[in-house]
Amino acid sequence: MSDSDELDRGDASAPGLARELGRRVAAMNYDSLPEDAIRWARVGLLDTVGVTLAGAHEDAPRLAAQALDTQDGPALVLGTRRHVGVLDAALINGTASHALDFDDCNNTIGGHPSAPVLSALLPLAQQLNSSGRDFVLAYVAGFEAECKLGLAVNFHHYTKGWHPTATLGTFGAAAACAKLLGLDGDATATALALAASFASGIKANFGTMTKPLHVGHCARNGLYAARLARQGFTANNATVFEHKQGFLDVFNGPGTYDIQRGVDAFAAPLDIVEPGIAIKQYPCCGSTHPALDAMLDLARRHRPRPDDVARVDAWIHSRRLAHTNRPNPNSPLDAKFSLQYVLARALLDAKVGVADFEPDSYMQPAARALLDRINVAAYDQADEEIFPAANHFGGRVRITLRDGTVLQAQVDQPLGRTSANPLPHALLRDKFSLCAQLSLRKDAVDAIADSIERIETLPRMEALMALIAGAAKD
Repeated sequence: MSDSDELDRGDASAPGLARELGRRVAAMNYDSLPEDAIRWARVGLLDTVGVTLAGAHEDAPRLAAQALDTQDGPALVLGTRRHVGVLDAALINGTASHALDFDDCNNTIGGHPSAPVLSALLPLAQQLNSSGRDFVLAYVAGFEAECKLGLAVNFHHYTKGWHPTATLGTFGAAAACAKLLGLDGDATATALALAASFASGIKANFGTMTKPLHVGHCARNGLYAARLARQGFTANNATVFEHKQGFLDVFNGPGTYDIQRGVDAFAAPLDIVEPGIAIKQYPCCGSTHPALDAMLDLARRHRPRPDDVARVDAWIHSRRLAHTNRPNPNSPLDAKFSLQYVLARALLDAKVGVADFEPDSYMQPAARALLDRINVAAYDQADEEIFPAANHFGGRVRITLRDGTVLQAQVDQPLGRTSANPLPHALLRDKFSLCAQLSLRKDAVDAIADSIERIETLPRMEALMALIAGAAKD
């Protein structure tokens, strides 16, 4: 970018972020994608389809669907044989994708990057009968747009209380759908400007069905924004971000963002490559995972008896502790955000899985008996030096037994958190299989996974969706 084209770093005086992002998204082409981007797109799609199938019959997507005036249409509701309109499918599947809080994460966006984008893209690709190659390009483009916006606004945006998965994911979904629709730079900018008015989602609703609904809502809205832009709908695509009453000053506040930071980093490298996709091993809030990894290490190596445990101390970063310090969870969804509960469950069973968040699991006496003995704190506010405060992905656990024995473990970041520390492929396939079998016939799961893992070679995305629909148990 030339000096004359440079965007303002924070005073919001220079127009152009929507148009700049729109131009860059529209200019992306498949042949320029690095092989690593295509490989990680396969990973993200496999994981997202899996967790969506696992969440398909949870209350949140079921109730969200019942509240819609759904009609038959071209788009599959994953986990069923039902086909509805593309906007409804985006909302229902998006809600299912996040219902178990098992979907992937990304450090830049400060949330879940793939679920909003893919929940919008899958029904649109089915309607358009798009190729796998075009689908992959659109996914990478949407992922890049939302993450580089995240780079511009975080971590103030995150700590202020917005749910970036939803607020920024709306832009990712809009950019991805604009790309799949073949919109030019100006129309893509308009889709992003519309998304700025659609963006929403606050952390106060974490631990309830509204959190997964955030994803369904933003997937639908991003898709809707792109379709509106294609129809010629108007929006302020010149200064919607920089305007004094635009997205940046309203959602963040003056002086709390850096537009140029996000623009300069666009595709240098692609965020889907670095820091990449974080694949979750456990179906609970990712902020609990560093301490959870440490606890599982202790539980598996030492097998301490719960009755012998006098006290557990755990530390994670204050940014993560803010929404996970829940010593008395009062619902299965609340338990997913309770650092105390997931540590108790890990200590008891040396594992944490989907069944641990089924109704009444969080009320089991053995788990409740441990909660009062689990003490959590922020390591960047602790007296002792545990991690550099700049590392907000670390976790440490100390178990003190009644005989005075002390067991300790810590991790700098959970396994699978970045592309530099990936979840092994065998574990990813195992996760997909376990998730998919909650909605699909077991004998069909491997063929679907194989198809996803060659997604860029599929002439039509409808072939994959037909495989999934045909394997549904109901």
